[in-house]
Amino acid sequence: MTGSRWRVLIGIGTVLTGLLLGVALGCSLRARQPAPQPAAPVAFAPEDYVGSATCQGCHAESFETFSHTRMGRLMLHQARDTKEATGCEGCHGPGRAHVEAGGGKGKGGLISFAKNDPTPIEQRNAVCLDCHTKGARIFWKGSSHESRDVACTSCHKVMENVSPKNQLTRVNELETCGTCHLQKRAQQMRSSHMPLREGKMTCTSCHNPHGTVTPALLKEISLNDTCFNCHAEKRGPFLWNHAPVTESCVNCHDPHGSNHPSMLKAMVPRLCQQCHVTASHPTRPYGRDTGSQKFVMGSSCVNCHSNIHGSNDPGGFVFTR
Repeated sequence: MTGSRWRVLIGIGTVLTGLLLGVALGCSLRARQPAPQPAAPVAFAPEDYVGSATCQGCHAESFETFSHTRMGRLMLHQARDTKEATGCEGCHGPGRAHVEAGGGKGKGGLISFAKNDPTPIEQRNAVCLDCHTKGARIFWKGSSHESRDVACTSCHKVMENVSPKNQLTRVNELETCGTCHLQKRAQQMRSSHMPLREGKMTCTSCHNPHGTVTPALLKEISLNDTCFNCHAEKRGPFLWNHAPVTESCVNCHDPHGSNHPSMLKAMVPRLCQQCHVTASHPTRPYGRDTGSQKFVMGSSCVNCHSNIHGSNDPGGFVFTR
């Protein structure tokens, strides 16, 4: 190699080394800078609060219905801390300015939690999350519902008892979730469905609406693990595994409802033929004029391949035993 080529290579190496050192120095300087601190919450003076009795003077009907709810009993009669002791103002904010303005909608800067409330949804939700931060709500920040500006009061109604549990806006979870998830609500009306309509399970049996680290707000680490909570016999391990089952249960089933048996996404043999286009015997669509009616009657393919989720028999490699 000539001297000129050596000089070019050395120059390129020097430039790259300088760039790497610059990047490393920049990262080091950024690491030393203090992280930005969140804005401190607005503090109110004790004299800004007027007490729940003052609220009751004008809002007697709302006060009465609220006093019979779970939150009402805590905040009005069995307060456990200073915030609960503030009663109505613990959520709506101090009422002094509202009272001095003569009352009325939009006066005094109170948070009404109504649909037309000008208060940003993030600020409204922060009132709820000030107390409800643990348990199922630890992944609320960044969740699909939070990122779509869903307000806590879109699903929960704390001023009156509408549902027997969780103070929902509708009588049960299926109706509450169905206000937005119309397609999933309609699928529950199909002939083959999970027992949500019968009350044996709820939407939150599989999903956590307050946020998870998994897709579709599933409570378990994967979709299959969610199904295995009830269908443990399908978990395995098996000597012979059916690949679509191992990959995902929804390759064959629609968990929100289907018009086919076992919530299958299509009838067999059509469902099986989506993958098994060639096999040791013909997999063409059978008809009654072919002389092979036995393949389409009853359970079709699973008449023979009965252990379709997996087999532990040494001779069950085609899931027939």
